[in-house]
Amino acid sequence: MSDRSKAPLLPDRHPQANLFVCDVADAVIKSDMASMEHPIFTLSKKPIHEVKIYEHGDILLEVTPSAKGIANIYDKDILIFAISQVMAARNEGRPYSREIAFQARDFLEFSNRHIGGHDYDLLKDSLDRLDGTRLRTTIKTGGEETWEAFGLIEGAKIKRKRHDGRVTEWGLKLSEWLFKAIEANEVLTLHPDYFRLRKPTERRIYEIARKHCGQKETWQIGLRKLKKKCGSSDALRNFRLAVRELCEYDHLPDYSVSMKEDMVCFRNRNFTPALPGRGYTVRLEPDTFDAAREAAPGWDVYVIEQEWREWVVGLLEQGMEAPRHPDGAFIGFCRKWAERNGRL
Repeated sequence: MSDRSKAPLLPDRHPQANLFVCDVADAVIKSDMASMEHPIFTLSKKPIHEVKIYEHGDILLEVTPSAKGIANIYDKDILIFAISQVMAARNEGRPYSREIAFQARDFLEFSNRHIGGHDYDLLKDSLDRLDGTRLRTTIKTGGEETWEAFGLIEGAKIKRKRHDGRVTEWGLKLSEWLFKAIEANEVLTLHPDYFRLRKPTERRIYEIARKHCGQKETWQIGLRKLKKKCGSSDALRNFRLAVRELCEYDHLPDYSVSMKEDMVCFRNRNFTPALPGRGYTVRLEPDTFDAAREAAPGWDVYVIEQEWREWVVGLLEQGMEAPRHPDGAFIGFCRKWAERNGRL
């Protein structure tokens, strides 16, 4: 594809940003699990003014628009930015709260956007939609299931200088529901190329793969069910074509996609199987080490990790299976380590 505008991925618009804004643009990209699992955001850039209702098992989700429509998946970039900043502060022991103040340029670089005047107007529109969209749901966050009604954010602000109208600060306040998820570590790391995906459906499919396939070797789902989880309003034939395009160009971050007879299979590009006698080389999630530090306060979790890997190799050499959920197994190992050796 010589025409750059038709490349599967958008160009990296700010390749040098991380060298200059390390504390913001270089923050690890994170999203909450609830919105990755369920179709909270619309995939349409056009204003959607109808109430969206999604039911799956015991989950009920009702999304009500404001006069400016339901928040879309590109508006969600602001929440990803906010979650990433809160988690970075939390992991580094810095103060954090539901109220996030930021500079628009930092957000635009973080989310791989242009930085022209129109992009600042689009940012304000996104804050409007996030502030106006209301949810009623039974989705659990923080280990609690309650029926709740709330906004995606609880207000936003833009501060300007009186004499010249120059914007000095942007801000928003996260909903208690979302903040509860952050406090409970119910977040996952996203690949930086998430922001380079051109199409809303591709972003949504990546979220679902990241949530369900995770670090496993493979995961599969029926096309109709995938379409429902995406919250796509496309005809099934059009959605099928979108998935086939992902299979053909193979540009989804972290996962390759294949489809046979309307069964969609995701394969983890980074999966490393455990080999007896040659070390246990499965990769753990960055978030896992945060949880490990809480499980074994004061201990060097990377030292414990080596002990854990040697323990797993011992199991393999005895003909036993490796842990099916390595991240959870490692956290449990850290917890027992602290109980056995004491907390520092």
